[in-house]
Amino acid sequence: GGPAATAQYAAAHYHRAAAGDRASSAARGPGGRFAEGAAAALTLLKPLADASRQFAMFRCSDAIASLEKLPPAQYATGHVLCLVGRAHAEMVDYPSARHAFEWARAVDPRRLEGMEVYSTVLWHLKREVELSHLSQVVVGLDRLSPHTWCVLGNCFSLQKEHETALRYFQRALQLDPGCTYAHTLCGHEYFANEDFEKATACYRAALRLDSRHYSAWYGLGTVYYRQEKYELSEYHFRHALSINSRSSVLFCYLGMAQHALRRNGDALELLQRAIALDGRNPLAKYERAAVLLSEDRFQDALEELESLKEVAPREASVFFLMGRIYKKLNLPEEAMVNFSTALDLKPVSGDVNLIKSAIEKLHVPDDGEEDDL
Repeated sequence: GGPAATAQYAAAHYHRAAAGDRASSAARGPGGRFAEGAAAALTLLKPLADASRQFAMFRCSDAIASLEKLPPAQYATGHVLCLVGRAHAEMVDYPSARHAFEWARAVDPRRLEGMEVYSTVLWHLKREVELSHLSQVVVGLDRLSPHTWCVLGNCFSLQKEHETALRYFQRALQLDPGCTYAHTLCGHEYFANEDFEKATACYRAALRLDSRHYSAWYGLGTVYYRQEKYELSEYHFRHALSINSRSSVLFCYLGMAQHALRRNGDALELLQRAIALDGRNPLAKYERAAVLLSEDRFQDALEELESLKEVAPREASVFFLMGRIYKKLNLPEEAMVNFSTALDLKPVSGDVNLIKSAIEKLHVPDDGEEDDL
């Protein structure tokens, strides 16, 4: 009944349990153990494989759902969380993407892969301080990584220092000439500088590396749209949509090209699909209102702009367009209120002159050639 007897009993119990485990393992045999291992591996690999396949088809919400089936210990890894962040970024859900990338950095602080996409997310969210901090961190990790120089380029791009941004993106390409993302970012910077010839060359370089890189097809479409080559822009936007058919942005720009080609029915349908895919897409709502205005559907256009005000309450172009509609409805007081609000929101100088001109012509009949902001 003393400690020695207790220890003797415990030892005997252990040996019986161990013998039972050995017998059970022998009964299963090598094949049974292999099957158990294969099942465990499948539990880990199948969600990753499913997510990779779905992401390649830009079914981003499905990809996220597949990754969420992973065990918590595997989900909370840098690789998986960066995939989640990229999927949210593709869906233009930048706050959720930012959260995923922040989590990825917390669990894998030395990770560089994926940080170029994270920097683009911060660029869209206009998070200058966070992007500057990320730039300092990645430079400290590896100055010879193309991901580092893409992050630095995005940091200076956000500060409107396009020439510096271009130098950094080109440095990324020196380190890795096959970096499709860097070619596209260079194209965006040249586009911002209105150097359309060099922008086109960058987008085409990206497509030579990856013909399914829809962002480069979109970039070419925007170049041709700006050059008023609307048939060419339509072709490139359609090709981008054939790769990523779930992009609200692509449907919006294709709708804009159709409006420029005076195919208003098709434009309205495409813009409505853009809004259905992303109800927070302010450009799609604005462009749909502009098409409705050109069709003299004034009340429908006003309703679209009223809903847009909830998404973009400080956008001068929204109030300017509402002012134009009220003028067409022969409601000069309401028009004046909206024109004044547009001025109060401090638009760029060229837009200020356009608004002031509209106010001066408030009681002059429209000539049908009004410009948008």
